[in-house]
Amino acid sequence: MRFLETFFNPAVIGQYLPDIFAAMWVTIYLAVATVITGVLLGGALACIRTANLKVVNFFIIVFADIMRALPPLVLILILYFGMPSVGLSLSAEVVIWLVLSAVLTAFAEEIFWGGLTAVPAGQWEAGRATGHSKFQTLIYIALPQAVRMGIPPLVNRILATTKLTALGSVIGVKEILSVASSAQSFSGSATPLTMAAVAYMIIFIPAVIASHWVERRFSYKM
Repeated sequence: MRFLETFFNPAVIGQYLPDIFAAMWVTIYLAVATVITGVLLGGALACIRTANLKVVNFFIIVFADIMRALPPLVLILILYFGMPSVGLSLSAEVVIWLVLSAVLTAFAEEIFWGGLTAVPAGQWEAGRATGHSKFQTLIYIALPQAVRMGIPPLVNRILATTKLTALGSVIGVKEILSVASSAQSFSGSATPLTMAAVAYMIIFIPAVIASHWVERRFSYKM
């Protein structure tokens, strides 16, 4: 009974359930915005690298390496607490979106680039032989193959990155963990943390199931 009273207190659940629901929507839209931005920008950067512009490629590689190396929390703290010192104040939600999008962009770029380099040279040559320009060959022949080859690692990275929305609790984003932590402090009960765990499962278990379906449906077969 003490276990249930601690982690599943009905009174606490009833009091904070609306707040948790609201926080779930914040987590969802931040995750969706991050995925859209990160995947599109990552794919774009990988395509730009095929142009073999040495200076441009250098900066893309440096960006990807830095974003993959730095802990996201460090970037979040720098942007949120450091940028006001130079006259640029960003909302907590924008900071989370920018940082997580940049991190996902870096990983997505490397995943797409790996797929593009794995496309056999004969595919590129065949595209040019049929009258396509290099850009058309990239878009219509090479990129679709690269995307399919990159789906498994990309899906895993998307799931890992979107769960980092929980870092928003550090700077006051009203996402699930932040709201649950505040509720736990006010109520003195661990029930809000249990509610947070359930909320994350409600969001991400369907996402994991969908990811398995996507991997099976679009798996690349030589």
